[in-house]
Amino acid sequence: MRNLVFLPGFMLNQALWDDMHDDLARLGQVYFGDLSRDGSLTAMADRVLQEAPEEFVLLGFSMGGFVAQEIALKAPQRVRGLALLNTSSRPQSAQESAATLAQIALAERTPFKGLTSRALASSLHPSRAADIVLLQRLQAMALDNGKEVFLRQLATLRDGSYADLQDIACPVLIVASDADRLRSVEESAEMARRIPAARFEIVADCGHMTPLEKPQELFQMINDWIVDAGL
Repeated sequence: MRNLVFLPGFMLNQALWDDMHDDLARLGQVYFGDLSRDGSLTAMADRVLQEAPEEFVLLGFSMGGFVAQEIALKAPQRVRGLALLNTSSRPQSAQESAATLAQIALAERTPFKGLTSRALASSLHPSRAADIVLLQRLQAMALDNGKEVFLRQLATLRDGSYADLQDIACPVLIVASDADRLRSVEESAEMARRIPAARFEIVADCGHMTPLEKPQELFQMINDWIVDAGL
């Protein structure tokens, strides 16, 4: 039985995959990594490895993609294949880090009411930025995680790097979305150029939240990659 381990993005959880779950379950045993309990990418990676099956196909979305890269480099003998969805290997810039620290300082002294409407809307395709159902689903995951997770995940201060990507030897699927305002197509293309066994796909007419916006298209890409790679 093929094992599939899924990692969510910032302030998301396994509900991110709800629209794909039945299809994904046809591909093998589905597991969901927990990124809510740790404050660094390394600690998140270690926890996933502690709780995951011995061998698995690893699929990381957004922040989960940074963790997935760490896992693939840390335990290559356990990761049969790696899918990096709407993510990057770029570390935070000095400006981004400063903004994050300011956000942490503000969040520490104010009640947590979920993500801002601006943050939620920017994660979707412009044509769906006012989609109440999608916005409510995203906010529900954020509220379910709560303030402590918000602070921990902000504190990860992305330390990703393109430097080691050439060491990832397993089959890799990289997926970008053409209207993603959080992670650019170019960031994904940079990863694809550096990973030897990378397959690069672009989802059309889609924002950052590909598993929610285009679940069938994303599933087909994952399914075809798994079949073609013999995973």
